[in-house]
Amino acid sequence: MTTRKPAAAVRELPHPELADIRLENVLAALADPLRLAVVRTLAECGESALTCSALELPVSKSTSTHHFRVLRESGVITQDYRGTAKMNALRRADLDTLFPGLLDSVLAAAAREPAGGAAR
Repeated sequence: MTTRKPAAAVRELPHPELADIRLENVLAALADPLRLAVVRTLAECGESALTCSALELPVSKSTSTHHFRVLRESGVITQDYRGTAKMNALRRADLDTLFPGLLDSVLAAAAREPAGGAAR
């Protein structure tokens, strides 16, 4: 007789541990204008999490999924399922602990960019 895993275990997404978050991966993730736009939106929400659909990107669903995966795997965001919705939140405390001032500097520089700079 085989046992089935609980649904929650099947729906967990891998996230890097704090010690495994690398500066070069974070910078590479933030270098893309669409991913930076996601991070800017999440930063504006504070500690609130947003669904993927609330973070509309002007790309196909598969490309959007790729961008969210890059952000998650680099340690910039967390993603977890709440029911059928995938929730996204910025790992601000973790990033501030590892790289003090980095996120604030990147967000401030992005705010100085001309409007529409995130659309590619």
